[in-house]
Amino acid sequence: MKLSKERITEEVKTSANPKVKVAITDIDGILRGKYLHKDKFLGSLEGGFGFCNVVFGWDSGDVAYEGMEYTGWHTGYPDAMARLDPQTFRKVPWDEDVPFFLGDFDLDICPRNLLKKVKSRAEQAGFHANFGQEFEWFNFRETPEALHAKNFSDPTPLTPGMFGYSLLRMSRNSDYLNDLYDLMFQFGVPLEGLHTETGPGVLEAAILYADILESADRAVLFKSGAKEIGLKYGIMPTFMAKISEKLPGCSGHLHQSLSDGKTNLFFDEKGRNKMSPLMESYLAGLLHCMPEILPLYAPTINSYKRLVEGAWAPTTLTWGIDNRTVAIRALPGGSKSTRIELRVVGSDANPYLAHAASLASGLYGIQKGLKLTVPATEGNGYRNTSNGVLPPNLWEATARFKNSEIAKELFGETFVKHFAGTREWEWRQHAKAVTDWEYKRYFEII
Repeated sequence: MKLSKERITEEVKTSANPKVKVAITDIDGILRGKYLHKDKFLGSLEGGFGFCNVVFGWDSGDVAYEGMEYTGWHTGYPDAMARLDPQTFRKVPWDEDVPFFLGDFDLDICPRNLLKKVKSRAEQAGFHANFGQEFEWFNFRETPEALHAKNFSDPTPLTPGMFGYSLLRMSRNSDYLNDLYDLMFQFGVPLEGLHTETGPGVLEAAILYADILESADRAVLFKSGAKEIGLKYGIMPTFMAKISEKLPGCSGHLHQSLSDGKTNLFFDEKGRNKMSPLMESYLAGLLHCMPEILPLYAPTINSYKRLVEGAWAPTTLTWGIDNRTVAIRALPGGSKSTRIELRVVGSDANPYLAHAASLASGLYGIQKGLKLTVPATEGNGYRNTSNGVLPPNLWEATARFKNSEIAKELFGETFVKHFAGTREWEWRQHAKAVTDWEYKRYFEII
């Protein structure tokens, strides 16, 4: 239920907590925030508040980018005006019920602002976008101090072995899992399901679907909230896309559909596979745009270690009916449940960018009148390369994104240039690193 600004203001004023927690996400989807005194917050609710623009000028390790136009040493890293969204109001149940708000910047490079623009385009076309994100992630019995002390080597998994959908493993860690489920619900991030997945210490959560902006907010807050809740139990969750070459990767699948506010526009009783022509064009847009905008779904070096054959993540530009080996899993069902599951997204993606990329691609297919000429894949999608394959690494994916007219049409040149620059930076940091693999392969033999 949406509250009025007056009611929200009253909730903050009467809160027993003297402070308010506020946050935005950076380009990598990491929550960056602070506590504000109540009076400071109430003064910021209308006009916003200053937040150092370095959050768009450094990487996930707080190392300043080089050569970026928006901000850097050449600008002096000034404040940008962050604007809070009153409708994101919630209380943090594991932090003394402190009032909490998300915000964003009126900047072309701000991920949440980009999603708001894409959502607005959909609404202008008469569409309401419903999205829901799933996450798989590994959990380890570690603390930040202990893991740093042993240089991130051999972390101890929450549970041993490959035991998906295990009630036994859930019972073993019931306090942690119950807190995840119940505290997230209190935090306004309701889970549709929570279970163990295949792999040591792996969990999967499906977040209840909602309006696309609310869905992305929930996804961002789930990732951060899981880490904060885990700290109570000496557990460190990680949303890396691939933790080991010997284990499956971690997805961030996006379920999605369009409605007119009442009716699911993807469902057609008389359509092919009960899919409406609109759904087919949306799906065609996803396929067409995917290789042009892949870094929005797979933004890190590690992302591409997940996108390998036979590891439950797609490598080909394919779709199919309830097929988990393809990039896009169509789920035609009833008038309420018909939807698309985009399987290329990893758990490491920035939810705002993944949501924006997906909806923008689908709208592109509708507005361009694209037909779904690619046949549905039956059986092994890894073997079907007839429609092409995904770029194999971040460098190639970023080069294609940077020069893509489709990407510029969907997101604007300013965003494309900035985001491509951040991904090129990520690649360069990786390229100069000496890894454990190199030590093991070359130290003695070469």
